[in-house]
Amino acid sequence: MSVQPWGESRPGHRHGHPPLVPGWQSPVPAPQAAMRASHTDRDRTVDVLKAGFAEGRLSAEEYEERHEAASRARTYGELAALVVDLPAGPMVAPPFQAAQPVPATFLPPPPVPPVRPTSALAVVSLVCSVSFLSLPAVVTGHIARAQIRERNMNGDAAAVVGLVLGYLGCAFWTLLILAIGS
Repeated sequence: MSVQPWGESRPGHRHGHPPLVPGWQSPVPAPQAAMRASHTDRDRTVDVLKAGFAEGRLSAEEYEERHEAASRARTYGELAALVVDLPAGPMVAPPFQAAQPVPATFLPPPPVPPVRPTSALAVVSLVCSVSFLSLPAVVTGHIARAQIRERNMNGDAAAVVGLVLGYLGCAFWTLLILAIGS
């Protein structure tokens, strides 16, 4: 007879791992069998026991005995011993990992994508179109769009807006000149 950490004596039980099932072997890897269990882990184990009782796999006495043992269990190994002969339910232990992953804090920073330059001519086209300098806006807009395609640059939207406003300005100035001249 051995004395358990929670003070209960039971014949045939090893210290720290109460095998309620004859021939029990822990499904939890050895390093994790001694890991401390949380309230949530105990609740998951009780859920598996409830399902086993509801399905007729456990008698009322077995269920009560295992439920009490689950509430006193301190490690994953103790919890695993309570449900080893029941169908798989919620896991009572996290999956075993051979190597611990490196925390993100210690990883090198992710590569920064290269920054594409913005076409200066696209900005000039936009500024000229807003300043009612329509012809320079159209010329610089077309040159900027050609450079953007060739050099994989940013600024296509500014060049397009400069072109549209530039063409509208050209139409406005042409109509104004025609209206004054007639």
